[in-house]
Amino acid sequence: MTVRVMLISPPADRYAREARVGDDAAAPDEGAVRRVKDAAAALPVPARRLKPPSSLYELADGLPTCDEPALADWDLGRWRGRRLDELSTADPSGVRAWLTDPGAAPHGGESLLTLVARVGAWLDTLPAAGGRILAVASPAVVRASVTHALALPPASFWRLDVAPLTLTELSGRAGRWNLRCGRPAEGAR
Repeated sequence: MTVRVMLISPPADRYAREARVGDDAAAPDEGAVRRVKDAAAALPVPARRLKPPSSLYELADGLPTCDEPALADWDLGRWRGRRLDELSTADPSGVRAWLTDPGAAPHGGESLLTLVARVGAWLDTLPAAGGRILAVASPAVVRASVTHALALPPASFWRLDVAPLTLTELSGRAGRWNLRCGRPAEGAR
């Protein structure tokens, strides 16, 4: 059987607008939560609804949305919440290593390789029984999912753009995934 994983990226938050390193603990505003619910409501009914553990996004009124640790945003350690231009000035060699070496973690958090492995392990253990899974996932987690699912080189991660409130769909099973990307999540406007 085929599993369909539907990943909705959340609306741009203050961190994205200010080019800051994300922070899972940052609470989305009510409008953002409503837009994600509206987008999810327009999609086919999934068997499971998932979100990162620290996320306040729910995917349907009155229906459970379960926490999935593998969907946690990229842990960038002590860089969390800081602006990228500030980091480039304060730690230029660290930023350069982070952007060019997939195994580097100068911030003390996860390397790119670790992020892709974490998300990939989750994808590879999805039930073989098939069904639809709907999840809210940060752009980094969506990019890591695509990188793993298509067996792309790690450097490809940096070449993938995930727009706010878009749907990225993966269908298949461990070792064989297809991608459908770039489609606006219905009702997201």
